[in-house]
Amino acid sequence: MKIKKLKILLIAIFLLAAIFYVLSLRPLPETITYGVSFSKLHSDELELDWKETLLAILDDLGVRHVRFSAHWPMVEPEDDKFNFSELDFQMDEARKRNVSVILAVGRRLPGWPECHEPDWLKSEAGNRKSETEAVAYRQEQTLKYIERVVVRYKSYENIKYWQVENEPHLSFFSRSLCGPLDEEFLQKEIALVHKIDPSRQVLITDSGEFGTWYKAYRHHGEVFGTSMYLYVWWKWGPIRYPITPAFFRIKQGLIELVYGKKPKILIELSAEPWLRQPIVGTPNEILLSRMGIDKFNEMIDFASKTDFDTQYLWGAEWWYWLKKNGITDDHWDRAQELFK
Repeated sequence: MKIKKLKILLIAIFLLAAIFYVLSLRPLPETITYGVSFSKLHSDELELDWKETLLAILDDLGVRHVRFSAHWPMVEPEDDKFNFSELDFQMDEARKRNVSVILAVGRRLPGWPECHEPDWLKSEAGNRKSETEAVAYRQEQTLKYIERVVVRYKSYENIKYWQVENEPHLSFFSRSLCGPLDEEFLQKEIALVHKIDPSRQVLITDSGEFGTWYKAYRHHGEVFGTSMYLYVWWKWGPIRYPITPAFFRIKQGLIELVYGKKPKILIELSAEPWLRQPIVGTPNEILLSRMGIDKFNEMIDFASKTDFDTQYLWGAEWWYWLKKNGITDDHWDRAQELFK
C-alpha cells in the first residue's frame, strides 16, 4: 500500500513538474521597451534638485516612457488647497518631449511608507468618533483627491495609463500603515477614473514575488503590472530570492491559462539597493555591494528572460545621485545604453 501511494505521489510530482515546464516555454520578446519611475519624493530623500534630476533622466538618459506618482501630500498639502506646481512641471516636461506617462493616483503609491497621506488627513481622520467614521472620511477625501488629479491631467495626450493604487493586494507588507484592503472601495476608485476619463485604461499592480496576481489580474483594471526584486533585506539581513526567470514565465502562463490574456508590463524592476536606512549617509561600499553594476546588469539580464516586453526600472534618481556625487557613472552609462 505504501509503495502504491509513493508511486502516485511521484507521478503527481512528475506531472506537476511537466506542467510547470510547459508553462515556462514562452517566446521571449525580440525587443524590450524600457522606461523608469520618477518620484519627486525620492529625489528629495536623496537631497537632489528634483527638476535637474528629472531633466537629466529625460534628456541625458533619453527616457521616453515614465511613471509619475501624484503623491497626495504633494498635491493637497492642506485640506481642499491643491498644489499642482510640482506635478505640472513633470507632466509638462514629459509632454514637450512626447514622453508617454503612466500617472499613479491613490493613497498607496510607490515609495516608502507605502501609504502617503497628508498630515491634515491623518489629523481629521483621528478626530472621528469611531474607526468606521474615520475610514469613511478617508475614503471620501481619497475620491475627491483622485478626481481633482484625473480631471486636471486627462487632456494630456501623452498619458498612456492611469495607475490606481500600488500593489493594493500586498497587504502583509503594509497592513500596519495602510490597513486592510477594501476591495469594494478599490472598485470605486477605478470606476471614478473610468468615469472621468473613459478613453484610457487602468493599470493595477501586484508584487512579483509574493503576489498571487489573480485578484489584480482578474477583478481590476484592463492592464496588469508587476514588480520584480531579487536583492532584498529580511530580518536576518540581505538575501537574493532563490528564483529564476522561469518563475515569472510560469506565473504568466498560469494566470493566462485560467483568466485569459491581457496586457502585462513589468512596472517596477528594482535597480537600486534595498536598505533598512536612508541611502544618504550609508557608506558607498554598502550601497555598491547591494546594487553595484554587477547586480544592476544581472537585474536587466534576468528581466529580459521573463517575457515582459515593457519594463520600467526603479532607481533612476539613485543612478543620478551616484553620478552627481562622483561615486560612479557605471549605472548611468549602462542605462544610457538601454534607452538610447
